[in-house]
Amino acid sequence: MIGTAYAQAAGSAAGSDTMIGLLPIILMFVIMYFLMIRPQMRKAKEHRSMLEALQKGDEVVAVGILGKISKISDNYLTLEIAPNVSIQVQKAAVTTLLPKGTIKDAQ
Repeated sequence: MIGTAYAQAAGSAAGSDTMIGLLPIILMFVIMYFLMIRPQMRKAKEHRSMLEALQKGDEVVAVGILGKISKISDNYLTLEIAPNVSIQVQKAAVTTLLPKGTIKDAQ
């Protein structure tokens, strides 16, 4: 009356189908790592090394403000943005280290 069922014989092939089905998702994560995450980590490392190399007298852009470093502490630095005008900003706010003499050229 009821025919023989062969469902268990196909069980070994189902495992490989699952792996092939997951392959595009795994490939997408690998591509995302190399195109997005890894370059961002490299950029953060360069920014961190730039912040560690800051010295008194360097000309920088911090929070969009151009200034010369007059004092440095562990987490903060003082920028002279005009004669006798200084502001204190966090070191992490420094975005760009400028070549020497940039401030004189900008005036």
